[in-house]
Amino acid sequence: MAQDAARGAVGNRRVLAIALPIVLSNATVPILGAVDTGVIGQLGEAAPIGAVGIGAVVLASIYWIFSFLRMGTSGLVSQAHGAGDRREVGAHLARALAIAFAAGLALIALHPLLFGAAFRLAPASAEVEGLAMRYLSIRIWGAPATIALYAITGWLIAMERTRGVLALQLIQNGLNVALDLVFVLGLGWGVSGVAGATLIAEYAGLGLGLWFCRGALCTALGQTGLFARDRLSRLLRVNSDIMIRSILLQAAFTTFMFMAAGQGDVTLAANQVLLQFLEITAFGLDGFAFAAETLVGQAVGARRRDLLRRSVLVSTRWALGGALMLSLVFLIFGPLLIDLLTTAPEVRAEARRYLPWLVVAPLLGIASWMFDGIFIGATLTGRMRRAMIEAVAIYAVALMTLPGLMGNHGLWAALMVLNLARALTMARFYPEAEASAA
Repeated sequence: MAQDAARGAVGNRRVLAIALPIVLSNATVPILGAVDTGVIGQLGEAAPIGAVGIGAVVLASIYWIFSFLRMGTSGLVSQAHGAGDRREVGAHLARALAIAFAAGLALIALHPLLFGAAFRLAPASAEVEGLAMRYLSIRIWGAPATIALYAITGWLIAMERTRGVLALQLIQNGLNVALDLVFVLGLGWGVSGVAGATLIAEYAGLGLGLWFCRGALCTALGQTGLFARDRLSRLLRVNSDIMIRSILLQAAFTTFMFMAAGQGDVTLAANQVLLQFLEITAFGLDGFAFAAETLVGQAVGARRRDLLRRSVLVSTRWALGGALMLSLVFLIFGPLLIDLLTTAPEVRAEARRYLPWLVVAPLLGIASWMFDGIFIGATLTGRMRRAMIEAVAIYAVALMTLPGLMGNHGLWAALMVLNLARALTMARFYPEAEASAA
């Protein structure tokens, strides 16, 4: 009975039931940032807008380090679910939450050093830094909640409860927006009001997430050996592999931006506009990679190679369809999207020069994103880490040669090389994913 989900048929409806709520959930993410900026912008001063923007970037960069908890939890829980191991379904979440709360408390303790280092790396005016520190000193108290929500999100995805992920995003972001309006426009609390609104929303999201997971957590907390050495060792191995892989990927994109700065201000601005197309692609296609994580993990847990192959086939087919649709949208409506994102004529013209790279980006990148999902579900995280190291090495060679030959076209070509290299380096390990379900 406990293995019914893993043994059930894997068809279009099941993949879409997992993927579509994730796509809708992703769509809410940029809305909150826009509202924060819009509300604080009503004060009519530049410094508060800059402070909120810088503060949000600093925290996002720090929290991103812990996003491995989402992926690691998803892979481990989906396998336990597929194996019908109800105890481990909850135990994996409990262990991940313990790591999340410990990490959050550590960030609270270390935040003066972290924020001081951030402003030494990216200094701003005294007024902006002062307001940003006020914002950050409030927001940092939400660290345990924010990091814990990575683990809860991974658990919900693994259990095919992605409508719960959507509900979390809608309720948390909706509360944040409402409190923004009350605290900033109603009470006049300014930057502190924006930070306080987000802090309250984060803990409200945590409370709702824990409620969604209450049954599994109660089962886990009542068992012995929850933090046994072998169980913790596997958890730490999986998550450390994913963390290394993610740091390398982030370093690759950061290097792209640094090298883009050397192409001149107009080209840098054009590249920043075009990177929003990549964000749209990620928002639109993430759901299918998450579906692969869940279904592959369940097939591995159930020892069903046939279900794994079917899961890969159906989820990848939908992902390819989504990639093709996005490419067509960018081809037809790309110039219009550029005009919506910038009013500067020279930036518009420059962005149009490089738009073809974004037209092909979804098709060139989809294989690497789907392999990520497959490997996370199969917990082949060591292979992911090795493949990423190799892909980044290939990318480094491309960065050292192509921009010198082709200018900014070469920079975009190097980014496409990175995605293709990621796909090719992981593809050779794919048989191990099938073998893990045998």
